Amino acid sequence: MSVAVSKAPVTFSLPIRQRLFGRTEWIAFGLVVGIVLAATPICSLAVPFSSPFYLSTYALTLVGKIMCYALVALSLDLVWGYCGVLSLGHGLFFALGGYAMGMYLMRSIGLDGVYHSPLPDFMVFLDWKALPWFWQGSEHFLYALLLIIIVPGAVAWTFGFFTFRSRVKGVYLSIMTQAMTFAAMLLFYRNETGFGGNNGFTDFKRILGFPIAAPGTRVCLFLLTFLVLAGSFLLCRFLVKSKLGRVVTAIRDTESRLMFLGYNPLGYKLFVWTLSAVLCGIAGALYVPQVGIINPSEMSPTNSIEMAIWVAVGGRGTLLGPILGAFLVNGAKSFLTVSFAEYWLFFLGAVFVIVPIYLPRGVIGLFRSTRK
Repeated sequence: MSVAVSKAPVTFSLPIRQRLFGRTEWIAFGLVVGIVLAATPICSLAVPFSSPFYLSTYALTLVGKIMCYALVALSLDLVWGYCGVLSLGHGLFFALGGYAMGMYLMRSIGLDGVYHSPLPDFMVFLDWKALPWFWQGSEHFLYALLLIIIVPGAVAWTFGFFTFRSRVKGVYLSIMTQAMTFAAMLLFYRNETGFGGNNGFTDFKRILGFPIAAPGTRVCLFLLTFLVLAGSFLLCRFLVKSKLGRVVTAIRDTESRLMFLGYNPLGYKLFVWTLSAVLCGIAGALYVPQVGIINPSEMSPTNSIEMAIWVAVGGRGTLLGPILGAFLVNGAKSFLTVSFAEYWLFFLGAVFVIVPIYLPRGVIGLFRSTRK
């Protein structure tokens, strides 16, 4: 005698409030966004220089730069903290986005350059007669935006497709990502590639017709960076709380069991990996006009290792932790490189050793454990 047993279908859907935040968290998030949007222009433009609330151009640029780093840490946490793929090559995607923006900024200089030529100054110096084919259209801002998204995404998808399909994982994958970044750095150092060699791009004049060094332009770039960081955080939060996020987390924990249940991890890995690269490229594009330079040193393997340190310090697999880690580590770097420049690398090495041993869940994990 057989008895039919009905099983309720398993659903991964959650209420939208649970996917993102509770009511209190939404209010706190809105307050932070509102305060930054309201206070930054006032403190930078309307407050007199003698006021303690005055925000200097240096401080504005420094915080804007760290927010770009925070976006990089957020994108790396998406693949490392939730998908279990430790990338030591995200500096490549960051630099590709920066170079795409730098090409537009170099074309915007026009005849105001040192050599008064429609070609970028470094091309005139190297006796180039015409723009290379891959520079065509870079004078248009919308075309530059497409490059910022497409180039890092295409490179990441191509690399990820062959490595994930071959089931390369663990330390081998990390080494391959670092090798890819190092090879790209050596390529960009060559003058004949058409990207300025070891000097890269610098001496920018305008963006969208506005003087790039003007206080109002810097405030707009700062606010745009903050909004992109906040929007990216919400996007990543939504993804990791969705069905896709659950599958990605399962890939990190037990990929073989997930495959036994009928899921193919390749598509999920490719999506998260490519999205992470695109976010990293956007961070690089926001970084360049604020800092004023982009060169192959941004692809240095050391930079990619530092990105992993930001995530580890803040707490991987938390989204908010990597943002906090980027601010903590880079804030300490700004202080130590000025006051104790010769000890900065020792501090960084100590963080790299101490955090995995004594703070495996990062600062966010420490904070959560003290609340229990």
